[in-house]
Amino acid sequence: MQITKALIIADPWIGRLLDGSKTWEMRSTAASHRGWFGLIRKSSGAVYGVARLVEVGAPLSPAEMIETYKYHRIPASMVWSGEVAKWNTPWKLADIQRFDTPIPYQHKSGAVTWVELDPEAVAAIAVQVGSPSAPLIPERSPISPPNDAPRQIIARHTVVVTVSAPAPTPMLTPAVAALSSGNVIGHVELTQGNIDHSHIYLRSFFDRFPSDAIGGSNRHEKAARDVMVDWGGPSPVQTDLDGAKRFFRARGWVKGFFENNSAAAGDMVVVEEIRPYNYRVSLRKLDQS
Repeated sequence: MQITKALIIADPWIGRLLDGSKTWEMRSTAASHRGWFGLIRKSSGAVYGVARLVEVGAPLSPAEMIETYKYHRIPASMVWSGEVAKWNTPWKLADIQRFDTPIPYQHKSGAVTWVELDPEAVAAIAVQVGSPSAPLIPERSPISPPNDAPRQIIARHTVVVTVSAPAPTPMLTPAVAALSSGNVIGHVELTQGNIDHSHIYLRSFFDRFPSDAIGGSNRHEKAARDVMVDWGGPSPVQTDLDGAKRFFRARGWVKGFFENNSAAAGDMVVVEEIRPYNYRVSLRKLDQS
């Protein structure tokens, strides 16, 4: 299967598609396209996943927008304010798949909605989403595979696309890999600047955090929801994430975390998801055995 075009989607809406909390992308016009396409995070220069456009609905009234909130996740306050008045046409998606590693693409001048992908991006997406020669079988309902099995996307009509295993992440030293139970969502090497200014950059895996916990560049633009961070201190920290600087907004605990662990430039900070909206931050020295 070759996916040659992709749709540009701004935050927080692309994050909610990728985390599965919404399946309708609200637009100001209808679309002629049907089938598979890439999901580009606006201004990122990368494709973050794929989806299948199965239907475009009629424009919705404000009351209908509010009734269908669970599909598009636009709050009633935004609907009644008129802020999203023209974004009332639902593009209904299915089989949304998030890539473990975003795929860069060459952005063509003038592309603001749809992008025709370059051959390198098309090839990279094909590797992640599987073979173009998938077998035909009778239509059936999607089945969620176990976490350690190759994922499958079962398309409506007759096509089954088997998704190849994700590209391997960089190997960690045994010290970093030997973590307690939890899903490691990312790791970052500390710089002296991190230590001097008490912050931990989360840039390389920032998209793994829930979109509703990501706010703006200052405290007046705080996210709708906080996360809890267990850093090994006397109590966890409750904070949202700064979407501009891409680190935890509350940073008072970071100095203590560095001091408690005798952090030095070159050490590795590992972030685990313990359960939704709950994370553990730990430090592993590269020479630790």
